[in-house]
Amino acid sequence: MELRLGSIQIGHAHAQKPFLSLEFERKVISTWGLLMKRIVAIVFVWAGLFSCAPSNAAGPFGTIHLGGWHGGAYTNDADGSFSHCAALSSYASGISLLVSYNVKNQWLLAFASSKFHLTKGETFPIDLTFDGESQVRLFGTALSDQLLSAIMVPNALRDFKKATLMVAVAKGATFQFALSSTGPLLPALSNCVTRVKAAGVDRAGDFSVAAANPSGEAKPPATSEQKAADSAKPDKLVGRNGTGFVVSQSGHIVTNNHVVDGCVGDIQGNLSGEAQVPLRVVSTDKNNDLALLQGPAGSFKAMASIRDKPIRSGDSVVAIGYPYHGLLTSDFTVTTGIVSSLSGILNDTRFLQISAAVQPGNSGGPLLDSKGQVVGIVAAKLNALKFASATGTIPENINFAIKPGALRDFLDNSVVPYQTSDGQADLGTPDIAKNARDFTLLISCMAASEKSKK
Repeated sequence: MELRLGSIQIGHAHAQKPFLSLEFERKVISTWGLLMKRIVAIVFVWAGLFSCAPSNAAGPFGTIHLGGWHGGAYTNDADGSFSHCAALSSYASGISLLVSYNVKNQWLLAFASSKFHLTKGETFPIDLTFDGESQVRLFGTALSDQLLSAIMVPNALRDFKKATLMVAVAKGATFQFALSSTGPLLPALSNCVTRVKAAGVDRAGDFSVAAANPSGEAKPPATSEQKAADSAKPDKLVGRNGTGFVVSQSGHIVTNNHVVDGCVGDIQGNLSGEAQVPLRVVSTDKNNDLALLQGPAGSFKAMASIRDKPIRSGDSVVAIGYPYHGLLTSDFTVTTGIVSSLSGILNDTRFLQISAAVQPGNSGGPLLDSKGQVVGIVAAKLNALKFASATGTIPENINFAIKPGALRDFLDNSVVPYQTSDGQADLGTPDIAKNARDFTLLISCMAASEKSKK
């Protein structure tokens, strides 16, 4: 079996005109009608692998339109019985993703491309990585020379629903997919199967909107407990700020996971003195408190360089960030210090202890060496009140940063290219700060206040 695709670059669904062959394009996406016919053919053959169904299907009945996903309900052409619901999304790489939910309550995932050169009937593992964290192995079957499918196991389904990036590896070939609208897509497909089972394809409608009751009967009156829950006040939202820095030419930004965890609505980022741009979460690592964001293409002209050589105790460092943004200053702040220790609390070797002063808002910012290279990500400061309560003394200048090794591993797992360097001559602190201005961002969002969570 040959895939002959090498590494496929990431791309949003319908981000640009797919570079399919003319023959495949005519069959798949030249018009909406031909696209749906292609979906019918692919989905029914796919579903037939598991249900002894004929090799053709009719549909779509009703519609599913969510972001770049399009589909509906399908029937067995031989006897007219309902078989499954499915949706397809095409990518600029020339690959289409297909998700299906059938009457046997099986979830199926397929990859289709005119560039594939598969051997029909061959089975082999497909390793999926979601947001650079969770990994799942599926076993795919080549249904044709251009179509590969697999049953989605529960943990893969869960991660697919919430992820923003999926990397698939099969037979040495790597494929990357920016996922969007998968959260509402899976409920829509489930809603489609439930409604068509109950009412038939003749009553098929827009499955993108969940039906309150598939049978069409009126909903029972709400209980007093439900009314009380509905009338409960939503969490009070407050502004949250942190810091991040650009690490790739594609606009990838690193910050702390706790900076963006719990954000409600849009996440915004801006270089000092420049307009905000929307950011999306690509992947997170809660264990190491890291998050990867991405801004629009061309938003940033510079990126940070990560130091190759290990940092040493006593080395000078510079912390860049936006502490107490708007209360102290709207510009970023610069503080200096040294690496006090090569481990954090309780000898946690993922962290550095630093003397450079940091405050709330510094989180996620770059810690730079004397050459302006990233040697850490500012993560936390010791809670002085709790420490004083436990020991009777007030600590000074005890702050922590995540080591660059954890950062490089995180970026590698997220399949993000980045720049490393051994640096040249030492720079003065003003020059380090000047260079950092071009890649250090203020990260802002709205999140539930801590009081409203209690």
